Amino acid sequence: MLSYRHAFHAGNHADVLKHYVLTLVLDYIKQKEKPFWYIDTHAGAGLYSLTEGYATQNAEFEQGIAKLMKAENLPKPLADFVTCIKHHNPSGLKFYPGSPMIAQDFLRADDKMRLFELHPNDCKLLIENFRGQGKQVNIEMQDGFNGIKACLPPQPRRAVVLIDPPYENKQDYQHVVDAIKDSLKRFATGTYMIWYPILQRPEPDDMIEQLHRLNLPNWLHVAMTIQTPSTEGFGMHGSGLFIINPPWSLPKVLDETMPILTDLLALDSSASFLVESEIA
Repeated sequence: MLSYRHAFHAGNHADVLKHYVLTLVLDYIKQKEKPFWYIDTHAGAGLYSLTEGYATQNAEFEQGIAKLMKAENLPKPLADFVTCIKHHNPSGLKFYPGSPMIAQDFLRADDKMRLFELHPNDCKLLIENFRGQGKQVNIEMQDGFNGIKACLPPQPRRAVVLIDPPYENKQDYQHVVDAIKDSLKRFATGTYMIWYPILQRPEPDDMIEQLHRLNLPNWLHVAMTIQTPSTEGFGMHGSGLFIINPPWSLPKVLDETMPILTDLLALDSSASFLVESEIA
């Protein structure tokens, strides 16, 4: 199924949560001098226009990143994330960087990216957006659930892996669990970030339950809802991330900043957040 285009949703509340946490994880991992890889199984186009094309149809960014950009007196972690977005917007909010573009801002000379995108149009845009990056960035037009296998274990034995499928196909939830089981056999010490939508259907909760049943020694689960679910039962009213082998410092940062982020992005009084973890 290749109908999904992330440009429709660029910069929305789910992107803000996902990419904010991604910056925290990447900032931590680059503190050590040893190189690392960033692996993105569903990379998208890399950069999205907010002034033309798909993103303007529903303008979801107006209830997401635009609110954060206007906020004042943010705590440092959130302010640093805003600075990251502003790096791609020197003259006002016109573009939203996807996860590969955000990750690139954290790469050093010896770090590498491995990006997978199956949609031919988005993969073409991804290649164009990273043209001239040389051997540091490798892009392949294939399903990241399969492509990730050849990346693990990475040569430097350090990696952040983002698994972020569109979930248009219900089988993606099981594909995520299967990919994690296989990946942990190949590379048990990697940091795996699994993004998922919060919907009025059982598959997301079932996936999280299956991940919990893996009895992982180190994990973190962060989730945020922004409004009451639709009475029609459609649409995403929140999102979450399940992280395997997270930075030890991440729970404290999220405990301090998620109340602020949730208040900023809330659309009604039912907005809420969750931070739970177990880190040995």
